[in-house]
Amino acid sequence: MLRSIPFFVGLRYTRAKRRNHFISFISLTSMLGIALGVTVLITVLSVMNGFERELRDRILGVTPHVMVSDLFGPVADWRGLATELEKKPGVVASAPYISLQAILNNGTINQFAVVSGIDPEAEKNVSILPGHMRLGDFEKLQPGKFGIILGELLARSLGVGVGDKVAVITPEGSTATIAGAVPAIKQFKVVGTFKIGAEMDANMALVHIKDAGRLAKYGPDEVSGVRLKLADLFDAPFLAAELRDELQGSYYTSDWTRIQGSLFSAIKMEKRMMFLLLMLIIAVAAFNIVSTLVMAVTDKQSDIAILRTLGASPRTIMGIFVVQGSVNGLIGTLLGLVGGLSLAYNVADLVAWIEQVSGQHFLSPDVYFISFLPSEIHGDDVGFITLASVVLSLLATLYPAWRASRIQPAEALRYE
Repeated sequence: MLRSIPFFVGLRYTRAKRRNHFISFISLTSMLGIALGVTVLITVLSVMNGFERELRDRILGVTPHVMVSDLFGPVADWRGLATELEKKPGVVASAPYISLQAILNNGTINQFAVVSGIDPEAEKNVSILPGHMRLGDFEKLQPGKFGIILGELLARSLGVGVGDKVAVITPEGSTATIAGAVPAIKQFKVVGTFKIGAEMDANMALVHIKDAGRLAKYGPDEVSGVRLKLADLFDAPFLAAELRDELQGSYYTSDWTRIQGSLFSAIKMEKRMMFLLLMLIIAVAAFNIVSTLVMAVTDKQSDIAILRTLGASPRTIMGIFVVQGSVNGLIGTLLGLVGGLSLAYNVADLVAWIEQVSGQHFLSPDVYFISFLPSEIHGDDVGFITLASVVLSLLATLYPAWRASRIQPAEALRYE
């Protein structure tokens, strides 16, 4: 029975109508502060998760998960290599590629670009590009036709559209002359544009792998390497290391973490810092619990003294105020949890409604790679935020509760 006293009395203090309305106001403020902090933290982290997902799906949908190439030149027997690689667990598909560093020229404007020679049929199995064509399609890339597909921003920078000609100038496949090396130059016809909403739109072009081979002066079946698509892209570093040990000869392996890893590391770091900064909102609200309980202890000294004279131990008194403060923190956390999940689930629709009412675009498609506010709720984020909020609220009760347990009945009742 004695063990339930702190619980019931603490709840009664929480529910009771206080004589000091200022204490009630501070208690309500701390509760709403915790609710606001939890709501904002869940919403912001969910939006950051959404942006990370969009970046991952778009950029890594184009960037090879794993690339296998030869250290000393083009890969000759790429079909045999691709067959061997596709037998590895976790490998979904493979495709050959030829990568060229080039300058594109429309007659007056020069733009740097990475020109990728691809097999249109095989590329559909390893890339999202076929599903992001704005004009034309992959079928327009035919061997010997010298067609080229440009990123939408690259085409805009060059001022060209479908049907226009661009010159591809590349040092690979250059010809040695008395005056020095002369880069390879070939006219290509624009047969399509793509948009994935990432930096590739501004510096990437696609041609048929046979045409790229002729430009680079490769043999009929030679390619730069074979790219792999994995079932789990986070297995890429381990598979690349495994292939590096298993493949015979001068094969070299690389994975997406060497190309885009720094970008996603920066996103994770930013997410951690945002979590720490927003956690200060909850910490400030928890300090309000300290203020509330300190004033409550002062206001209820006579009640504490009476309980002590009736046989309540200092531990029991301490438990009463721990329960009182923890209930405020728990209610605030639950309110924030409901508010945060509701806002995170509907943030895209809410922003779209605000844009419609205000007539202003927060995420203009001309500036940002996506025109909506993505959100992805992670259970571990929500669980950690909830736990951290409850723990901070509990810690905030310890000092005021300890002070209450140190009150001496005789001193408290002397002037009553």
